[in-house]
Amino acid sequence: MLSEAVSSHIELYRNMGFKYKTQEYMLLNFAEFATSRSEEFIRTETVIEWAASAPSVRRRHDRLLVIRRLAAALSAEDDRHQIPPPDVFGRAPKPHRTCHIFAEDEIYRLLQAASQLTSRRSIRPATCIALLSLIAATGLRVSEALNLQLSDITEDGLLIRETKFQKSRLVPLHESARRGLQQYLTTRKRTGTVVSNVFVSKHGTALPYSTVNAIFLRLARLAGLRGGPGLRGCRIHDLRHTFAVRSLEQCAPDRKAVARHMAALSTYLGHAHVSDTYWYLHATPKLLGDVAAAAESLHQRGGDR
Repeated sequence: MLSEAVSSHIELYRNMGFKYKTQEYMLLNFAEFATSRSEEFIRTETVIEWAASAPSVRRRHDRLLVIRRLAAALSAEDDRHQIPPPDVFGRAPKPHRTCHIFAEDEIYRLLQAASQLTSRRSIRPATCIALLSLIAATGLRVSEALNLQLSDITEDGLLIRETKFQKSRLVPLHESARRGLQQYLTTRKRTGTVVSNVFVSKHGTALPYSTVNAIFLRLARLAGLRGGPGLRGCRIHDLRHTFAVRSLEQCAPDRKAVARHMAALSTYLGHAHVSDTYWYLHATPKLLGDVAAAAESLHQRGGDR
């Protein structure tokens, strides 16, 4: 009975457009845990015991809230399902997001390292240079760039189809980015590949994310931007962060101009909420300074009234 309820709950969220992959794993795992105890209804004690087995505080909170959401939905129809309290493990720790904002010379060093990957007869250097350059120039998610098909390259820009939040959007290209992409496509034709992906491996096949990430880490180390294996440092996704931050740094220091720019940038990046874009205001000292100056100016105007 509980397994059927979990399956219906997952299907409901999928029909609303959510990918719900991580949540599905948690829900199925809990259903199996509860069923092993011959329980047909959600019990608070069982939820807490299952959630507490997670390896970190953050994951315990995630587990608890996912099952709590399920319990609230099921309890509305059958009050034999118990809704666990949200604060069993205390207050949820806020995830601390950090990003590396690349300087122009750092991106140049990455591309230089990519050009030296293998012999010039291999497409790998050209692929890496084109892929990293496109992400840096457009702020695409890595998955979006890897999923690009030849038919997605249009005169108006890149057609990004149903990605992270089941949204499609058109990403205009600067003329320099378009030229660079066309140069890569000319090189790509020599591989004789039959796949329709824009970016291909040295074997002419689609590039998996794991391969691209491993290559990027190698390039970052060659460029002196990361330490050895196991040490933290810049990530390929930071190229997207860099695009967003540099874009905001070019915005005029005017509240209305910033608001318009934020709305446009949020759409361009494919964010679900414009608040996700406002986070970038805190990403560099320059932007923090702009925020502080704007706040001080607003405070002074208020004091003059």
